[in-house]
Amino acid sequence: MAGALKFRNAQGELRDIPKVAATRFKNEFGAIFEQAALGGAVAITKHDAPKAVLISYDEFQALVRARSPGLDDLGARFDALLDGMQAPKVRKGMAAAFDASPAKLGRAAVKAARKR
Repeated sequence: MAGALKFRNAQGELRDIPKVAATRFKNEFGAIFEQAALGGAVAITKHDAPKAVLISYDEFQALVRARSPGLDDLGARFDALLDGMQAPKVRKGMAAAFDASPAKLGRAAVKAARKR
C-alpha cells in the first residue's frame, strides 16, 4: 500500500493509516477488514485521494467516548452550576429580576447591552 495517513489511536499513539484503493478494497474485502480490525484503521482511496476510513470497533468506541461527555460529567457540571446559583447575591438578584416590572427589565437590558 503506497503512502500513509496519520492518526492518534485510542492509546494516544500517532500511527500510520495504510491506504488501499477502492477497487482493491472491493476485491479483497475480507483481508482488508481483518487488517482494520487488528490494526485500527485503513484508508480507502479513489484516484489516490482518501475517501473513507474503515476503523476497528475499539477505535470507534474511543472516538465516541472522546466526543460525548459521560452522564457523570454532565451531572457534575449541572451540580456546579446549581451550587453557583444558590449564592446569596445571586438569589437576591434573581428575586429582584422576577419582581421587576417589564419597563425596569427593559431598562436593565438596554444598560447591559450598552456596556458591551
